[in-house]
Amino acid sequence: MRIEKAAFVIAALAACLGAAGVAASAVAAHGGYDDNLKTAAQFALTHSVLVAALCLASGHRIPVALASAVILLGAILFCGDLALRAVAGHSLFPMAAPTGGSMLIGGWLLLGVAALLALREKPR
Repeated sequence: MRIEKAAFVIAALAACLGAAGVAASAVAAHGGYDDNLKTAAQFALTHSVLVAALCLASGHRIPVALASAVILLGAILFCGDLALRAVAGHSLFPMAAPTGGSMLIGGWLLLGVAALLALREKPR
């Protein structure tokens, strides 16, 4: 396997790690677990971003842009809803956080698809 192809496979795996980090954060938020799950989720998210960014620096542009947009909107919905609940005592709108969280997971998975699509590109 060429080095470039390996980088895209690693990026796809990093995207799966990011999706797992979002899912773990959701499970930790619903209680019954110690802080280890929260810490694991934070580390998964932080490091998956770094690995994916490094590996996809020259990746498949349109799918990466789509994944980035979905992740951004998901983060705005999810974080905005949680912050509003904490500060104002009410939600952004019904199901805003679960919708945003689902978008985050979907965006990470789209990033994985973008990495795999880059494998099919012709060499430059």
